[in-house]
Amino acid sequence: MRAIGRRSSVEEVIEQLNEQLAAGAWRPGERIPTEQELVAELGVSRAVVREAVRALVHLGTLESRQGAGTFVVSTADPVPMLRQMRLAEVRDVFEVQLAYDVQAARLAARRREDADVERLRGLLELRDRARTPQEFGRAETDFHRTVVEVARNPLLLEMYRYLLGRLRDSLEALRSHEELVESGPCAHRALVEAIEARDEEAAAAAARSVIEPGLTSLCGVLEQEEGEK
Repeated sequence: MRAIGRRSSVEEVIEQLNEQLAAGAWRPGERIPTEQELVAELGVSRAVVREAVRALVHLGTLESRQGAGTFVVSTADPVPMLRQMRLAEVRDVFEVQLAYDVQAARLAARRREDADVERLRGLLELRDRARTPQEFGRAETDFHRTVVEVARNPLLLEMYRYLLGRLRDSLEALRSHEELVESGPCAHRALVEAIEARDEEAAAAAARSVIEPGLTSLCGVLEQEEGEK
């Protein structure tokens, strides 16, 4: 296997392991290299290797036997199924975000201060300038978190912070996936304008309009992939 570096993702390690399985490097019933051996060979962290192996075990490609190691169960390509699982997880995150953001937008419109509006406008500019999926994920997450902060509900903010890491990853996936669409700058500006105008119902509707395009397209892709099975 080729070294892929410590900054590589779990997906890249899964791809490498799958290539080895497809090439017959390890056949069904055989033990794959140990976690320590994979770390040394691939040049990634132990956590990345562990998560990649765990994903393949979950899919039924590998089997972990306590005290004996990890063994090959199947050499079939798990990537299509794994991709669908990830998209399903992204859908779950956006469904939860929709519930939180609509209420947060209402409260933000009721409780906002002038400085809050200026802060939101500045975050929108950063979002609009984002070029890479990573930049977009960070900027979009910062914007949504700030709307929740402006709502001034400590419990809602605490619950939202628990979601933030998953939300950032999901937004990166949305920007990276060529078949998925997202709401553009206009929907986000409408949300800020409704908060500025203290229009609670308009803010709630705008928050829904920000999230629903991505969620709708995501559900369409999942339905299409399910129909192709």
